Amino acid sequence: MEAVYILGAFIIIVLLVVRRSRKKSNKKKLAVPQNYVELLAQTVPYYQRLSTPEKSRFAASVKEFLETVHIEGVKTSAEPMDCVLIAAAAVIPSFGFENWKYFNLTNIILYPGAFDEEYRLDGERRPIAGMVGSGALNGQMLLSRPSVRAGFFDIHGKHNTAVHEFVHLLDKADGIVDGVPEKFLRHAATEEWEQIVQHEIGLIERGESDINSYGAVNHGEFLAVSAEYFFQQPARLKEEHPELYRMLSLIFNQQLA
Repeated sequence: MEAVYILGAFIIIVLLVVRRSRKKSNKKKLAVPQNYVELLAQTVPYYQRLSTPEKSRFAASVKEFLETVHIEGVKTSAEPMDCVLIAAAAVIPSFGFENWKYFNLTNIILYPGAFDEEYRLDGERRPIAGMVGSGALNGQMLLSRPSVRAGFFDIHGKHNTAVHEFVHLLDKADGIVDGVPEKFLRHAATEEWEQIVQHEIGLIERGESDINSYGAVNHGEFLAVSAEYFFQQPARLKEEHPELYRMLSLIFNQQLA
């Protein structure tokens, strides 16, 4: 029975990939919600804090993302708001790099909730809210629809699942997800970054940190978790972890507080 579930999930993924390939080969532009700028203004705190020229650039990047990356729901619908929030999550960590393109992403699959390691939606143990595909799923991203929305609607929170996954893609731009984004961090700064990571992970392991404990799993997860904090609550991060804030500002080429 488990093998049937796995096969079924794999077939769904393959069908989505094939459908995306056909759309790309036909050079069809993907739909961009007519009210995407209005949705950004209503739902994305990061966008709300930008200057008028920056808002124009951000909105243009969101539009371009939606025209080039396919978003489709599995057992749920990808509504205009969901698409705009996902595109915003893509632009937020890359906004410091003009004309950035996610060359390692073609398709986003939106699930109605969390899923397990075999992409199943049933069962009690479903720990995954987002995933960047690798191997046969390279170029794909899987996201939980409720988690995407929660990341933007909880304005006092430090978590944003979609931003987390896009940070993994930025980290992967140098070929590996290892928490050392060498494409964006000068070589001379990597040693300092790794020292800060080790220090902060130690604090997490001792229960002396307000950073999500999942960041202690490995350096790749620490980068993604701390980046969520950086983009969601920059002033708080700067106060609680000034050296970490300074390095993240350098990595993402953004000063937020």
